[in-house]
Amino acid sequence: MPAMFDAHVHFRAPGFENKETITTGSEAAINGGVTGVVMMPNTRPALDSATAVDTVLENARHRSRIPVYTSGCVTKNREGKELAEIEGMRALGVKMLTDDGDTTSDPAVLLRAMQYATEFGMFFASHCEVPELAGLRALNEGVMSYRLGIKGSPACAEEIIIDRDIRLARAAGAHIHIQHVSSKLGMETIRWWKSRGDVKVTAEVAPHHLLFTDEHIGDYDTNYKMNPPLRTQADCDALLEGLKEGVFDLIATDHAPHTPFEKAQDFISAPNGITGLDTALVSLYHFFVRTGKFGWDLVVKRYSAEPRRLMGLPVPTIEVGQTADCVLFDTEAETTFTKEFMKSKSQNTPFIDQTLKGRVDLVILGTELLLEREQLVELSEK
Repeated sequence: MPAMFDAHVHFRAPGFENKETITTGSEAAINGGVTGVVMMPNTRPALDSATAVDTVLENARHRSRIPVYTSGCVTKNREGKELAEIEGMRALGVKMLTDDGDTTSDPAVLLRAMQYATEFGMFFASHCEVPELAGLRALNEGVMSYRLGIKGSPACAEEIIIDRDIRLARAAGAHIHIQHVSSKLGMETIRWWKSRGDVKVTAEVAPHHLLFTDEHIGDYDTNYKMNPPLRTQADCDALLEGLKEGVFDLIATDHAPHTPFEKAQDFISAPNGITGLDTALVSLYHFFVRTGKFGWDLVVKRYSAEPRRLMGLPVPTIEVGQTADCVLFDTEAETTFTKEFMKSKSQNTPFIDQTLKGRVDLVILGTELLLEREQLVELSEK
């Protein structure tokens, strides 16, 4: 099938290369059948200027075997106060503007950015969160937060900003993309706005918000700590229906690596995030395609075609005469996600040391064989 494309990843460069680098992040992508990514700009320094963007893209050209794109900040240093150097970033090919990691707090600043950048064909990706409501960002407010004795983050902290930012986009005539939706009402809000037809809204859902709930946290397992937090089974079920219905245009991992030392801290102190590039395609097959909850057509549409369309890129097809951009997936094989198997510099994932059905066996991009599993090599030799 066509190879996947991930429109929401954190490669941590510059500034946090102890967690991930462009090289290790892109190799993790290849390992998971992904041949293109869009990096988020919450680095150090933040990607808020032409100089910062040019540096990271030049780095990517030399250190990645797949195309690496980047988003740019809406505001300088993601502080929500002053507009970033939008025109300079646009000239370097940046299409997505986001203060991901935080919400652009001042709605007047965001509206002004939308009015300005929309003229250049750029769009806005929104991390939706009212910080005063979200609090510690530790886990969902509910039964589990009370049981664990930790102040929870209510879903309304996310849902309020989903509605706010779509309203701002409507006022500005802008395209708004809602990132990593985690709640049922958030999904229903997006569905309602889409049904109106008077604002361009796209949205993404992450595999972990389809697969896991706050119940999985168990005895303070920090591999299940992320932002937005895992919510309830009812939310998971609603998000799955939203994906099948088309409320969510794409699947994106929000690949967020952290070091073992960081994740070994107590639950409140540990950083939010889960790696996803190595594991996404196999986990989608194991839990959803294999069980008949949706088909490969949805995976290819939402994790390959639509993310590329979002970025204005050509969509690969499997046809004679077309440039190869494809993955061979073995539905009968298994994958065990050991530290040795994972190519990401960090392995903060609930799937560590787990075995799932399915395996990415071959990845081809153009004339380059990016990945060929040893099992295939052994078979061809026989």
